[in-house]
Amino acid sequence: MELRALHLNLDDAWQGEPLDLPVADARSWGPQLRFSARPRLIETFYREHEIHLAAAFLLYGSGDFHHLTALRVRRIPGAIVLVSFDNHPDWDVRPPKWACGGWVNRALEIPNVRRVSIWGCGNFECWWPHQIFGNRRAERTGRLEVHPWADDRPEKDRQRPGAILRDDWRERFKQFVNDLARENVYITIDLDCLRMEEAVTNWESGRFTVVDLQWALAKLRESCRIIGGDICGAYSPPHYARRKQRFAAEFDHPKIQTPALDEIRAINFAALTQLWPALAK
Repeated sequence: MELRALHLNLDDAWQGEPLDLPVADARSWGPQLRFSARPRLIETFYREHEIHLAAAFLLYGSGDFHHLTALRVRRIPGAIVLVSFDNHPDWDVRPPKWACGGWVNRALEIPNVRRVSIWGCGNFECWWPHQIFGNRRAERTGRLEVHPWADDRPEKDRQRPGAILRDDWRERFKQFVNDLARENVYITIDLDCLRMEEAVTNWESGRFTVVDLQWALAKLRESCRIIGGDICGAYSPPHYARRKQRFAAEFDHPKIQTPALDEIRAINFAALTQLWPALAK
């Protein structure tokens, strides 16, 4: 029988047994999978932990492991719409094939994934010239929608397809949800989409509040069938298994100052206790 909810512990980002979830210990895999992994390694991990990845709702650690969402989605039968709340589009078409910065492309390769919609991107990847490394082809066909914050962008950038503002994003999101009526939806939340005072992650902070996400999840639940989801993005000290992996990850990560680990865990746990019930009802 499939588990309804599970904490997959890859990196001790969450201490103890958060929310009394059953725990699968995958810490031996953490350094191997963090940031990026070879396809053969990904498949070996999938075979070993397929029963855990099958949980309807999964909690795991750093956003450096966000590519595991693509593994989960590929086993879901029937057509789905994948909704992501993330400060990054994770749409990079460059190698490596399996990486936290390009996992959306792996999801788009799955025939059952009808559409991917990403909300709350606040970093530079959605804008010229960095967007040339994104999957613009999928965006042009409509299978991929990216909704970046444009409040601090020039007026011409605000005309970018999908651009949102603090003043109008809820109206845009309500229209999106109305168009999804009765669809099967999978939701993934990377905590880096939240403001820095509400979540501490290994990446830049976004602009959503916890209240924003609670509202959005409620809207999705009103109109759609939420068949599964996950939350990742909690901070953990990085450890890597390979030199090239470490070099690429350290080059790509922002240099950020973080509070003490006890404070980090308290901040992130406060966010989790509000978001998990809204996601995994």
